[in-house]
Amino acid sequence: MPTDCISYQKSGYFSKLIVDYLDEKPEIQALYHRFPRIENFSAQIDEKSKNYSTENRLIVAEALNNQNKNFPISQATQANIELLKSNKTFTITTGHQLNLFSGPAYFIYKIASTINLCKQLKQKYSDYNFVPIYWMATEDHDFEEINHFHLNNQKIKWKKDSFGPVGRLSTEGLNEVFEEFSKAIGLGETAEHLKELFQKSYLEHTNLADATRYLANELFKSEGLVIIDGDDKNLKALFAPYIKDELLHRNSFTTVSKTINQLKNYTVQVNPREINLFYIEDNLRERIIFENNIYKVNNTEIEFSETEILKELKNFPEKFSPNVILRPLYQEVILPNLAYIGGGGEIAYWLELKNNFEAQKVTFPILILRNSFVIATDKLMSKSANLGISFEELFLSKQELVDKKTKEFSNFKIDFSEQKDTLRKQFSALLKIAEQTDKSFTGAVKAQEAKQIKGLNNLEKRLLKAEKRIHFEKLERITEIQNQLFPNGSLQERKSNFSVFYSQTFINEIISQSNPLEACFKLIKI
Repeated sequence: MPTDCISYQKSGYFSKLIVDYLDEKPEIQALYHRFPRIENFSAQIDEKSKNYSTENRLIVAEALNNQNKNFPISQATQANIELLKSNKTFTITTGHQLNLFSGPAYFIYKIASTINLCKQLKQKYSDYNFVPIYWMATEDHDFEEINHFHLNNQKIKWKKDSFGPVGRLSTEGLNEVFEEFSKAIGLGETAEHLKELFQKSYLEHTNLADATRYLANELFKSEGLVIIDGDDKNLKALFAPYIKDELLHRNSFTTVSKTINQLKNYTVQVNPREINLFYIEDNLRERIIFENNIYKVNNTEIEFSETEILKELKNFPEKFSPNVILRPLYQEVILPNLAYIGGGGEIAYWLELKNNFEAQKVTFPILILRNSFVIATDKLMSKSANLGISFEELFLSKQELVDKKTKEFSNFKIDFSEQKDTLRKQFSALLKIAEQTDKSFTGAVKAQEAKQIKGLNNLEKRLLKAEKRIHFEKLERITEIQNQLFPNGSLQERKSNFSVFYSQTFINEIISQSNPLEACFKLIKI
């Protein structure tokens, strides 16, 4: 592995479940269908071909044409929508919330990973077509998660009340956000381009779904990206049989709960509800609950009998919205999809869902971690090299990095391991003597050993602290570099907006460097 790449397993930023998934640990292999290797897509194509109808293809293509009719999509995107009508065409999908101006940079990395994988698959399986899909999470209702983005050290926030699906939210009031962004982005050709992109996306479209569609189209239009909005009556009609099953039988609660019982050694990402559906209108998205043989919409006075709610589903399927447990099933029912690309948290909850897919007889997709990058200037990496910091060392905690470098800068070894080992051997011998003479002495011997080991540990800490004072200036420069690349000890890609790094070649560079089948963080110099 190159020196400017660190495996996800070594990075320290992924959960035990994801690390074990990447390591293909036997105890979790039942949670996924096929591991993400290029050769495994052959069987995935065969299975999905048998499990997806031509009728669905035509309905999806028509829905996509309708969704995009008022947008200047590229010829490549239009061609991909038409290709979806062919039995030789399959999709690779990623999904994301409608974060303001895309939110953290990993939004870009998700889509770039999806595009690049489609290119790899076309090279390997040239008889088939592969279309990159961005699934807009238009039906989410957690506005606080998406109403801001970070530009350098400034948080730019859209102050607005929101109820119901965020995709339907009016963009009224974003002029103030635009003014704040314009001041923060500064001057220059790139700044003017980004301001124009924000303005055309958010000030010239009436709702958040349309604004996000325009933005993503503009950023990736040359790559044939197809953007889909699940908040669509015709697409929901395709999923209606599964919604009906959820309302009547509530199987997803049983199947997902069964899987969660197998995850006792891991942190569970999401828990199922008895009914994993919301009821939505323009300013409403509330859970459907079942009490006393009545279907109720939580926090409202809306109620249905069984007959009434099935009639409502038949007439208005768009009013039924799957939650995090059922949304993946919805996606895989309506798309000829082979794989889902997401972050660690997403893959963790997908790993809870295979039993439910099997119960519904829907092909479970291959699960792939999106690419992750650290973006750094040449100047910053030159400083890093001069201080002897490797790319891998930057992933250490601040304390670990400072301690490690202090020991390297020191003219003598700050490690009393040998002395402590010698001490333990001496006390081991004393313990044997004590046991042979008077066993009551063993406690005193052990206590004395602990006291002496503690003394050596304290001496080691004091020596390290003294050396830190001597090398203070160099350690400060190291900390400053790490803070620039890992703000507040977190991943850069989860904080900074893409506009911080943007140039005319930025998107193409990210796509070319992406390879989601290679599970590692990469360094990109700009």
